[in-house]
Amino acid sequence: QVQPLESGGGSVQTGGSLRLSCEAFGDPYNDYCMGWFRQAPGKEREGVAAISGGGFRTYYADSVKGRFTASRGDAKNTLYLQMSSLKPEDAGKYYCAAQEGVLCSGGLAGHYNYWGQGTQVAVSS
Repeated sequence: QVQPLESGGGSVQTGGSLRLSCEAFGDPYNDYCMGWFRQAPGKEREGVAAISGGGFRTYYADSVKGRFTASRGDAKNTLYLQMSSLKPEDAGKYYCAAQEGVLCSGGLAGHYNYWGQGTQVAVSS
């Protein structure tokens, strides 16, 4: 069992960059599949990026490919999201999530077991 904790949100102008961080506390033994999700007001939560426990498999939503990069840190169950060329439609609350087991379900929110409280990203035009 882990508890993800996000940081790094903020406000940028269109075209700017932000780096989100997530550390999932609580399990020093297992590597979890970890993902980033976002939710804008009035919209459903959507998968943005995910990376498998071993770091070998990644998932990206089509809308962020080529602009966002997910990576794992050296510390167990840490996750980063480097966001570049940000657009107003990237704004929302970004959540970090962790999935138990050997599978990594990419952008399927229902498959993730543990969620952080989220960090806000605002992009002004």
